[in-house]
Amino acid sequence: MNTKTRTAPASTSAPPADITLAQLAEFDEIIDARSPSEFAEDHIPGAINLPVLDDAERVRVGTTYKQESAFDAKKIGAALVARNIASHLEQHCPGKPKNWRPLVYCWRGGSRSGAMAHIFNQVGWRATQLPGGYKAYRRAVVAALETLPTRLRYRVICGLTGSGKSRLLLALEQQGAQVLDLEALAAHRGSVLGNLPGAPQPSQKMFDSLLWEALQRFDPARPVYVEAESKKIGNLRVPDALLDAMWQHGQCVRLEVEPAARVALLKEEYVHFLEQPEALNAKLDCLTGLYGRETIARWQALAQAGQWDELVGELLEKHYDPAYSKSMLKHYAHYEQGLLLRGTDLGAAGMAKLARTILEWPENLA
Repeated sequence: MNTKTRTAPASTSAPPADITLAQLAEFDEIIDARSPSEFAEDHIPGAINLPVLDDAERVRVGTTYKQESAFDAKKIGAALVARNIASHLEQHCPGKPKNWRPLVYCWRGGSRSGAMAHIFNQVGWRATQLPGGYKAYRRAVVAALETLPTRLRYRVICGLTGSGKSRLLLALEQQGAQVLDLEALAAHRGSVLGNLPGAPQPSQKMFDSLLWEALQRFDPARPVYVEAESKKIGNLRVPDALLDAMWQHGQCVRLEVEPAARVALLKEEYVHFLEQPEALNAKLDCLTGLYGRETIARWQALAQAGQWDELVGELLEKHYDPAYSKSMLKHYAHYEQGLLLRGTDLGAAGMAKLARTILEWPENLA
């Protein structure tokens, strides 16, 4: 963030009616004074965590408050808070200029962020405490996700599994288009096999925050490109307002790719399953209720034998393609009228060519 001097918003005791990226950008740094576990669950995008109480200290103060007295809890808490803020001053703040302007928040905009903001202001910095704290921010995000999606126009990239939809989104973004990559935000590819190795999904609240941040950055005068999704991406829910805008009003870009090319792409993108077939077989067990033990055992045997082309082809034909086709026709009102593209080269050059074709599509075309 920049270090320019700006006029600080007036601090009030009531939470703001709305929180925008423009407001947050007025500050040089956003500091979350809550504990590490609170920060990990969700935080304002771009914030750093400088806890005034860590998780164990927060439990200690809370236990003292309940089992002994508020006075004893405050004595313990004050000493811990003072010690932790001193540590942050020594470790994080030595290089901060005199005109540094941080925004500090905690759970409700109470004593934790208040203590840090007070000490920063005593040093001579112009620290601001976020009115209402994280709770006010969270309310603003929830409210915004009911209205923000309706202000934008969507072009929805549709295509059977393995058609290269995510690659096409990347190509569009590289050519300057506005792209909302929901699967990247959710750290999941959106299917029973969609977990990304070594990348757990964020919490629902954190996903909401990342989505809120992305939506606020878009220009309503330009279309937003997004991949067709169902109600859930892994364990995370896509907001109803966004789904409704995509399903009912989105222009569809239909990408058709030959099965052999889709199999090859999936083998590239799911190479971790090729290297660890037992992990794939554990996932396939989840489909037993749909296809029966005999079919699942056959697919698992193909995986163990390394018969990947046959296995992936069968999974596409029997599981993914029917479900995807049914979903597209059910949810996307303008699916049949969408721009139809046939992809033959799913590499970078081929996707760049497809992206150029899409960007030349008239924006006023229904």
